[in-house]
Amino acid sequence: MSLLEKIFGSFNDREVKRLMKTVDEIEALEPDMQALSNEELRGKTDYFKDKLKNGASLDDILPEAFAVVREAAVRTLGMRHYRVQLLGGIVLHQGRIAEMKTGEGKTLVATLPVYLNALAGKGVHVVTVNDYLASRDKEWMGKIYQFLGLTASCIVHGLSTEERREAYNADITYGTNNEFGFDYLRDNMVIYKEERVQRELNYAIVDEVDSILIDEARTPLIISGAGNKSTHLYATADSFIRTLKKDVDYTIDEKASSVVLTDESGIPKAEKFFGIENLADPKNMQISHHINQALKAHTLMKKDINYVIKDGEIVIVDEFTGRLMFGRRYSDGLHQAIEAKEGLEVRRESQTLATITLQNYFRMYNKLSGMTGTAKTEEDEFKHIYGMDVVVIPTNKPVIRKDLPDSVYRSLEGKFKSVIREIEERHKTGQPILVGTISIETSEFLSNLLRKRGIKHEVLNAKQHEREAEIVAQAGRFGAVTIATNMAGRGTDIVLGGNAEYTAKNELKKKGYDDYVISMVTSLTDTDDEQVLEARKLYKSLYKDIKKITDREAEKVREAGGLHILGTERHESRRIDNQLRGRSGRQGDPGSSQFFISLEDDLMRLFGSEKIQGIVDKLGMEDDEPIEAKILSKSIETAQKRVEGRNFSIRKHVLQYDDVMNKQREIIYNERKRVLEGENLREHILGMLEQIVDDSIELYTAEANYPEEWDLQGLEDYLHIMFLPKGSLQFEDIEKLTKEELRERILSIAKDIYDKKEKEITKERMREIERVILLKVVDTKWIDHIDAMDQLKQGIGLRAIGNEDPVRAYQMEGFDMFNQMTRSIREDTVRHILNVTVETEAKREKVARITDTFGGDGVANRKPKTVVRKEKKVGRNDPCPCGSGKKYKKCCGKNV
Repeated sequence: MSLLEKIFGSFNDREVKRLMKTVDEIEALEPDMQALSNEELRGKTDYFKDKLKNGASLDDILPEAFAVVREAAVRTLGMRHYRVQLLGGIVLHQGRIAEMKTGEGKTLVATLPVYLNALAGKGVHVVTVNDYLASRDKEWMGKIYQFLGLTASCIVHGLSTEERREAYNADITYGTNNEFGFDYLRDNMVIYKEERVQRELNYAIVDEVDSILIDEARTPLIISGAGNKSTHLYATADSFIRTLKKDVDYTIDEKASSVVLTDESGIPKAEKFFGIENLADPKNMQISHHINQALKAHTLMKKDINYVIKDGEIVIVDEFTGRLMFGRRYSDGLHQAIEAKEGLEVRRESQTLATITLQNYFRMYNKLSGMTGTAKTEEDEFKHIYGMDVVVIPTNKPVIRKDLPDSVYRSLEGKFKSVIREIEERHKTGQPILVGTISIETSEFLSNLLRKRGIKHEVLNAKQHEREAEIVAQAGRFGAVTIATNMAGRGTDIVLGGNAEYTAKNELKKKGYDDYVISMVTSLTDTDDEQVLEARKLYKSLYKDIKKITDREAEKVREAGGLHILGTERHESRRIDNQLRGRSGRQGDPGSSQFFISLEDDLMRLFGSEKIQGIVDKLGMEDDEPIEAKILSKSIETAQKRVEGRNFSIRKHVLQYDDVMNKQREIIYNERKRVLEGENLREHILGMLEQIVDDSIELYTAEANYPEEWDLQGLEDYLHIMFLPKGSLQFEDIEKLTKEELRERILSIAKDIYDKKEKEITKERMREIERVILLKVVDTKWIDHIDAMDQLKQGIGLRAIGNEDPVRAYQMEGFDMFNQMTRSIREDTVRHILNVTVETEAKREKVARITDTFGGDGVANRKPKTVVRKEKKVGRNDPCPCGSGKKYKKCCGKNV
């Protein structure tokens, strides 16, 4: 801390102190709110809306609106916002990031700015990291909004277009970042405005903002359709790979996630197998590509770590959350290579139809805010990309959790022996234990070890995601042992002693009540349904009895030390480790945490210092004996920082390139919007026509000083393709003609043709034909342009060899390609419109079909398929993604 900060306090301290004045205003209104009846409190919503209509700002009504929400939360949920939660709500309303420790009730905090901003009637989006949390938060916090007369909805995977539109029309919409982003892309692919689902992107609160806007920002959102490439080469390449031997025919660089054939053995074998002379020949590029993807599928992509097989399909496992990513596929043929490896049907490669980065999607909101437990260290990135600063919110109660030093071991075997021993010892005391793992494979390995020792436990991973709520609800019970992937790392509230509400609802289910009735027992909706009324009465009785039991059990758990977090491996992101720790010690509860690490863990093996092994060897420790050395803890943190640094480089790289596409995307989407909104395109089409005439005259007369030297024949031939009758430019007074007169004569002919067409087929039908043609031309050209820009990006890094900035080169060439595309759009649109006949159909059709998705039963449900392109792994000898022109191993990968 600097001397000035010691004297005046930090900027954060001063901000908190300043905002606390508003908190005092809110608190002062509490007695007034408590005196209101339910109807009077609900009536405040209409009162606020009227004030806004009469010129008041959201800031003007903030104190009273927050006080209303606070009182509504007490009456509906039995929860009262703490002062620090009111402070967090103010920060979120201001379009900033509120950093709040895990367990401080961020979900409740969000209700304050959500309600306030929803009063404007433009919609509020609450963005969560998964469907489970989106559904849970909507049901949970939705009671407050419902009580106050607002509507809340939820966007999850599998909804129909009509259901999505209805959800977006609600005052408040919960959903995941991917669902929101993909809906935006799909809305810009529809052919009628009625098919769109989203409204204007008004205000969004991003929960776990660091995970969504930083960790997941490395991979752009991509919607794809079926391509035309053959799939037989995948099976052939897979057969070839199975004949190879590691370190003889190919070598693996796990750190760089790359694998290559050896010059001595692998390449000759490939040339013999495929019957070719030179694998490196450009004409054999496709074969080489398939071999490389098959190698990756067999060596780098591991079942139950990177993907699982479910219902005969390869389903990606999210590396950050451990959840299954239904409907998404690896790009560049890798998904097909994995399908071939696993003996499944190989589906055709996809063609990109639309794409956007998360950064550019969220920057389109009029106001954006976020909350998380860890953001201050990334504040510069948040400021630079999103224009948001970070305010650290004080905790309501001191954190008393004991974070024990890492326990480090030489080998995996030694580490897991100690992990099991630690679980056994703590389990004997009745202390609940949450065991955190990075992969499904590790969670099931530990489960088998515990089963052999007769220790009852639950496993929470992507394979058991349907039971997530049940498992999490009981993870804080006395004697509970829960093994979980990163699914339990974010947004999951583990209640000491068990969750009484969930248990009571589960008892109702056992008594035969269906999901609808159970969902209604805690709803505020008035109903005459006798079964619901009966269930509500029974629920209250059950909840009261169960709560007494869980409260007694919670005391036993506190005496045993609270929830213990046992991490079996460090994640590449320190934030995710901290999120796992944060499951314990919430709101002043006791708890403890400790990570068990092996020098054979991927993180330490690939990114740890080579000096570490030497130090360990000198110490001469046994495999299952923990190593205590400060240098090890420092090395672990250094390894994580290296990976985080590499990932930041990739994020920045992705955004630099997408910024170029973003400007182009806005132009194209605005063009489509004109069509969808039913705008009269007559003047727009005539403007296109004039631009074509101007460009063509400039092209065919530019080098000539005199009219006699103009290439009128070339000009006529060019314009004849679109609309000009043959012989139209044979002027008798050619020597006296000016360029302006030439222009006017050609435009006169063109407009005459246009007017005759319009009269022939009627104005109304002409307008729709114009919309049909422009929409089809724009969509066709844009899809081809996306592919061309992607191809340009793949090879642009090589420009750095000639000391040319790849990003700058991409911008310049991308600009030229975009201009060529817009020129082509004008030409095709005008040519088609000026050649329409009475028989021409005015029917809108999609130029590409989004690939189907499949439901849980494996049956195609014709829902739009969303595909996320996973980041391309950087090879050691590949050009560095930062654009320096150096090889990766000599640049950002130098210390990796």
